[in-house]
Amino acid sequence: MLARAVTFALVGLEPRRVEVEAHIQGSKTPSLTIVGLADRACQEAKQRVRSGILSAELEWPGSRITVNLAPAELKKEGSGFDLPIALALLAASHQLPRARLAEHASCGELALDGRLRRVGGVLAVGEGARRAELERIICPYEACAEAALAGVEPVGVRHLADAVAYLRGELEPPEYVAGNGKPRRRPLDLADVRGQERGRRALELAAAGRHNLLFGGPPGTGKTMLARRLPGILPPLEEEQALEVTRIHSVAGLVDPDHPLIGYAPFRAPHHSASTAAIVGGGPRLRPGEASLAHRGVLLLDELAEFQRPALEALRQPLEDGELVVARAAGSVRFPARFQLIGTMNLCPCGARGDPGAQCSCSAQRLARYRDKLSRALLDRFDLVVTIPRARAVELQAGPGEGSDPVRARVVAGRLRLADTAPKRTSAADELLTRAVERLPLSGRGRAKVAAVSRTIAALAGSDAVLPEHVAEALAYRAPSELATP
Repeated sequence: MLARAVTFALVGLEPRRVEVEAHIQGSKTPSLTIVGLADRACQEAKQRVRSGILSAELEWPGSRITVNLAPAELKKEGSGFDLPIALALLAASHQLPRARLAEHASCGELALDGRLRRVGGVLAVGEGARRAELERIICPYEACAEAALAGVEPVGVRHLADAVAYLRGELEPPEYVAGNGKPRRRPLDLADVRGQERGRRALELAAAGRHNLLFGGPPGTGKTMLARRLPGILPPLEEEQALEVTRIHSVAGLVDPDHPLIGYAPFRAPHHSASTAAIVGGGPRLRPGEASLAHRGVLLLDELAEFQRPALEALRQPLEDGELVVARAAGSVRFPARFQLIGTMNLCPCGARGDPGAQCSCSAQRLARYRDKLSRALLDRFDLVVTIPRARAVELQAGPGEGSDPVRARVVAGRLRLADTAPKRTSAADELLTRAVERLPLSGRGRAKVAAVSRTIAALAGSDAVLPEHVAEALAYRAPSELATP
């Protein structure tokens, strides 16, 4: 007998329909063969499915079983095919109705005792089911809230036996009710930063105008402390943006089962030893990297100059296009990657440069090698470059600075002003910008970034026009000589 179950494979972030066909043929030698370009995790479903069916006190067909994952040219990856394989096999052996199974999508990993485990990408699978006009998806109970975000009705089950009883009409699974779960950790507050008014100002500009920001300076001056407080002054995501971000994190298996919708700007801070594939995505299974996980949020590269240069150079494309194209011989996938890049770095390898209380011991050759890790093209993509000095004793002894809440309110107001009517430059501001291009080493991209930052400054000031003082402040945030490449 032949039976089919419907599920979806992921190509990047996009769901592709897969029909799981199970065929049982009488034979003296029982066997189970999975065909259809299945990876190792999918091939290992043989053991999980057999053990799970027996643990659910269901009958294992003592015959020759062939499972085909169609279309055959589409690569199938992961353990999410366990449940549809088991259900198709049970339908082929007349243990559940084939017609009712065909009305549902399904996904989930089987434990050896028949329990169901969550897998990544349930939101994308749910979206595929909705597009295929399948109103219900059978999935692990813990993945119900995630599947519901796709606009389909989740059928949450904890055990294979429950899924079979549901399809037989013997059991109606309980309605999923999300628990309170653990509250999201409150973003770090800007009030913790003492002094550093120039750095705080740059952070506010970056948040309001979605600008890339680089902090340079000696160790211990608060560069990382400032950078990690940027998410706290960013506004929440809009509904469409939240679903887009959640889809990426779902594929990576990083969503909270109780509160899967990510309504805040994501924040990613990979270690400087991260590989190029870890930063931009790819690998054997073509999964999103840190740049895509930071989509609509912040990607912090602490100790920027310690990252591998190929990984840094690979970020140039998404910084311009807002997406990453990962190409392989078998094809290519696109990952959204519209993020704010925040970098921090010392001014020299020993870290003493720029610190009046220390003596730099770096030779000219060592300093040149250090600066050469950052190409001029990469530095040019930072809208704001700020050197953070060591805080004075009086600043460290002062009370808390302005908190994140009032700063966030100004950021939201500035973004609304920029979205409604972006301030236009006056003739005097245009003249100043033209003189700056002639006298300073400003590329065409650099000029555009100065113009964009000056509009943000004007918007935060509530001005209807970009004035010369706004352009002058924007010019002050271009790369200082300490960070310039030779």
